[in-house]
Amino acid sequence: MLLWTKSKVTQNGIHPWHDCTAFAHCGVAAVAFVTLAMLRSLFVDFNSYFASVEQQLNPALRGRPVAVVPVEAETTCAIAASYEAKRYGVKTGTIIADARKLCPELILVRAQHGAYIDYHHRLVAAVESVIPVKRVMSIDEMVCDLHGRQHNRDVALGVAAEVKDTIAATVGEELRCSIGIAPNDFLAKTASDMEKPDGLVVIEQHDLPHILHSLQLQDITGVGRKMLQRLYRKGIFTVEQLCAASKEHLRDAWGGIEGERMFAKLRGDTVVLQASTKTTVGHSHVLEPTLRSHAGSEAVLHRLLQKAAMRLRQYGLVTGNVAVSIRSMDGHRYKADAMITPTQDTVQLTAVLAKLLHDRTDGQSKPLKVSVSLNHLSPADSTPLPMFTNTGPARQPLNNALDAINKKYGKNTVYIGAAHMGKDSAPMRIAFTHIPDLETDDE
Repeated sequence: MLLWTKSKVTQNGIHPWHDCTAFAHCGVAAVAFVTLAMLRSLFVDFNSYFASVEQQLNPALRGRPVAVVPVEAETTCAIAASYEAKRYGVKTGTIIADARKLCPELILVRAQHGAYIDYHHRLVAAVESVIPVKRVMSIDEMVCDLHGRQHNRDVALGVAAEVKDTIAATVGEELRCSIGIAPNDFLAKTASDMEKPDGLVVIEQHDLPHILHSLQLQDITGVGRKMLQRLYRKGIFTVEQLCAASKEHLRDAWGGIEGERMFAKLRGDTVVLQASTKTTVGHSHVLEPTLRSHAGSEAVLHRLLQKAAMRLRQYGLVTGNVAVSIRSMDGHRYKADAMITPTQDTVQLTAVLAKLLHDRTDGQSKPLKVSVSLNHLSPADSTPLPMFTNTGPARQPLNNALDAINKKYGKNTVYIGAAHMGKDSAPMRIAFTHIPDLETDDE
């Protein structure tokens, strides 16, 4: 199903929805809405990305139900599922034991994050050969600006078709994508989610707001579980009610300016993306069965810490807080953190983590998942040196040497001994907002 529509405005240049809502609330000149009515954004979303890469790499997996897993264990969960598996109800987060009940023919494939990153760069290059990529949103999403003649619906559709053809010809036919075209990035992403897999959906100004009414609130980018509950408390239960709400109502629901931004985005207005500041660096890992012990979990935590510290130095940051979390199979959770003098020194951070683990209270519980995060980040070159100790700067050459050796000769060539038992655990992971660098992160 393709939602291809024709663009139009009323005689005075103001779309009726703007005339009764955005214009009344924002007081924006009518000419601005004529400009914003153009198609300005093309959003590319790769379908079942990890599973699609696996099917491209291995022809035997094509057309078959596939679940990508971090470890081959019945207690782990799927981190991705092919569309063939999704038809049986298997989706991201499904426990493998449950997934097998839904789909007895399910094929498990251990994640190859290095391959996903390699294909990501190839896909960006393929899209770039057709239209410049404005921003990479995640490992499987990117957005492009439409310019000049591309504002025209037919030309924009031609660009989208060329993107799809180029990807199939230069990267692989299994790497299908859904493309959304709309007046702004937010609506283009929404459009890309409306038809999967391999969809192509256009939202034009005169389609708004009714084209959104069939969506669920959870389908709207920016409405997560907590935000959903807040909207319910404010009397907003449907997307139709969300679209009809005043700017003041949405500001109240979001608790600030984000509500006004949502009001504008729903109307097709261009909202400038705010510059983001990295606030935390961390890693988490579901433990392999052989490491579900006190000693195993602590070794993996030290491994995660050393990876995070290396990333911290790569970003030129220091941390003022170390936090640890251990979730046990019986549901018990141990959480602790410590405020520290800002540092990026692995040895200092190792000592802090050891103290936090010495105080752990999970008793005889068998650990399942562990995580470490470095918080309260600040630029290393603008952080005052500590008054009573100079161990961090003194050890900087050591940290630089560790990073250089591991980068040149591979992971775990040199490491702090506390991570020994878990040194081969916790391989590279791809987070939504972090695409690892193959030269500095490890598989």
